[in-house]
Amino acid sequence: MTVLGSGEAADLVRARTVLLESNGRHHHGPEALRAALVDLHDFWLSSRCATLGFGGDGSGAALVAVGALGRRELCPYSDLDLVLLHDGRKGIDTLAEQLWYPLWDAGIGLDHSVRTPGQAVQIATTDLRAAMGLIETRHIAGDGKLSAKVRDAVRQAWRAGMRSRFDEIVETTAERWRRNGDVAHRIEPDLKSGHGGLRDIQLLDALATAQLVDRPSAEVVAARTLLLDVRTELHRRSGRAHDVLRAQDADDIAAELEIGDRFELARSLSGAARAVAFATEVGLRQARNALPKRGLAALRRAPVRRPLDSGVVEHGGEVGLARDASAAKDPALVLRVAATAARTGLPISAGTLTRLADTAPELRTPWPRAALAELLALLGTGEAMVGVIESLDRTGLWGRLFPEWGAVRDLPPRDRTHVWTVDRHLVEVCVRAAALTTRVPRPDLLLVGALLHDIGKGRGGDHSVVGESLVRQIGERLGLRDDDVVLLAAMVRHHLLLPHTATRRDPDDPATVARVLDTLRGAVGDGGDRAVAVLLELLDALAEADSLGTGPGVWSPWRRTLVRELTGRCLTELDGRPFDAPGPDDPEHAELARSVRADGGPQVVFHSGDDVATVTVALPDRRGALSATAGVVALHSLQVHTAGLTVEDGDGGPVAIQTFAVTPRFGGLPDPALVRSDLVRVLAGTLELDAALARKERDYAPSAPGVERTAPPRVLWFDDEATGAVVLELRATDRIGLLHHVTAALERSGVDLVWARVETLGASVVDSFGIAGSPDRAARREIERTVLGVAAGRRERARAGDR
Repeated sequence: MTVLGSGEAADLVRARTVLLESNGRHHHGPEALRAALVDLHDFWLSSRCATLGFGGDGSGAALVAVGALGRRELCPYSDLDLVLLHDGRKGIDTLAEQLWYPLWDAGIGLDHSVRTPGQAVQIATTDLRAAMGLIETRHIAGDGKLSAKVRDAVRQAWRAGMRSRFDEIVETTAERWRRNGDVAHRIEPDLKSGHGGLRDIQLLDALATAQLVDRPSAEVVAARTLLLDVRTELHRRSGRAHDVLRAQDADDIAAELEIGDRFELARSLSGAARAVAFATEVGLRQARNALPKRGLAALRRAPVRRPLDSGVVEHGGEVGLARDASAAKDPALVLRVAATAARTGLPISAGTLTRLADTAPELRTPWPRAALAELLALLGTGEAMVGVIESLDRTGLWGRLFPEWGAVRDLPPRDRTHVWTVDRHLVEVCVRAAALTTRVPRPDLLLVGALLHDIGKGRGGDHSVVGESLVRQIGERLGLRDDDVVLLAAMVRHHLLLPHTATRRDPDDPATVARVLDTLRGAVGDGGDRAVAVLLELLDALAEADSLGTGPGVWSPWRRTLVRELTGRCLTELDGRPFDAPGPDDPEHAELARSVRADGGPQVVFHSGDDVATVTVALPDRRGALSATAGVVALHSLQVHTAGLTVEDGDGGPVAIQTFAVTPRFGGLPDPALVRSDLVRVLAGTLELDAALARKERDYAPSAPGVERTAPPRVLWFDDEATGAVVLELRATDRIGLLHHVTAALERSGVDLVWARVETLGASVVDSFGIAGSPDRAARREIERTVLGVAAGRRERARAGDR
């Protein structure tokens, strides 16, 4: 049997495979696995070097590791980053080939270089990425004195050149963050390169090596361990060097790490990443301030303290405390510092945050009026508040102001519509609400309601009901008047009332308006219709801010129109104020209708947006039109977020106008001409749409993972007095072609669709269909049975099996 020390790289690969398989059967934890992998590679490399005759001190050749192996953070499929150092020794190129080629031939990922001490220092001064690797060199084999000499020289050059390259460090870091997003908030985060990921910790180490900041705190060290553990398990389970944690891997990795489920893992990762991101941002500021001064800058006086507000000063480009400021004597000081930082755009200094965290007491109940005023000033600053609240939260000050925040901190969303954790979503909604304060009679309640509307999440039960109870306590603690507490509680309890009602019922229906007003009258109690009117305007603005702060495409033009129409009709019913429709009919629709009547064929128009595109389809109104279009849209890999159906009457017959807010599931948007061509073929019966969709569903979801764990579909019935239609509402799990299958099922049941409103919320859909006539109970049961069947996928799977 060949021993590992023989120098054959194939032996290294076999030994690594045995180690990974053994670790899978007898799991000793990711940290132990990394240590074993480092020992394995160190042993093979040192044995190979001995075989090649590297020699010891004074031999003039040394092998050093950088990167993951150099840091002893080697994950199962990390590349080996190796540098062969030499002092001009003859035959070094041959030696390098004898070292590298076996590794290449064995398929081991390798990043390698050959350097003299002078070359190593030279590259460290010109190549930022190489420099950050070389300052972490670890001796593997050969001349240890040469390794130490190069390491010390590179670190000295790193410190000496920091002033000239610091701007480059900041720029490349910001670009990396922009490109890879936040680890804390991405559904599928990049553990290595994302904001708050492992590269940020390496940056902190590099700044510490330059003697500009202290070594990372215990919190960052713990975050590093968690990020490495998840990355190690991701490598081990996938068999590849993956750095992006995919949703389908998260449950298994959470179980291996004994963290619970993927949501608990996401919450743990979010907390870790936010600690790293905060430490990195503070570290970069501290490093800039600590850079050595040269020339005239060294002769300038130290920066003076510039007053900004009572007890608050600017010093060295940061917000700090005046010398006589005391949080114990000034209850509003913490919030005044925060509001000043957001107003000026200056960060709060780390020393100030620490001092406030150590000395600021909890505010008494009710809060002093000055504290509430500073809170509202902070919430009204918009985007600038995000970083400020984050800094308060990371130092424990925000939780001292709002103890209820702990239940939502780092709480991951339960569907893909939300792009933020719940706590960050609350702040983002408050940012959007700050831009809407002039639309409402009570901007203070809008801001506080936006900040707290989802505070009931993470506690079990209906979050709106739980949140209502919590905000009553919070409102009293803030010092709000009793009637304002009632309004705030009603905002939280009913913050989904307008969007849910507007997208599932007809806003023109007097019964819809009556239901909304009855609900809100019950919420305000003795407040009367004036309070109901104020609450309506607050809920209207909150619905917009909530949608904008959820994710791209949620506040669609369709949803905006419906919500504002419902709000306007309710206000007209309340106090008689004139109701202006949200806007005239889209002139494009009339033009498309004329084009359809002119040539008799469908018209397809695409409008690209920053995040979501709009597809408008016009065709003669007939049974089967909506299902045909929905099927063609799905066939072209477009995921529908919202959809609407209206009918344009006129000379030449009615024309159905269908609008879809979509994003491509794969690649870019299709050619509108191809979409129109396929739609023509479907309408002519020359394209078997069901067969094509069945193939597509098999191709992209062959095993339908997790389908048995999805909630069963549900159908609800309502009466639409305005149009005389009956409303069928379907709640189901989304899948490719669902809208086509459901509308086709309705058409096969003989129903005429008066209108349709479709909404995708993450992995779920809430689709409403206005059905002409009044089907009796037996007919409704049959329609419901058919719709539930296709929503559950039974009919489509049976057909696919027949084929």
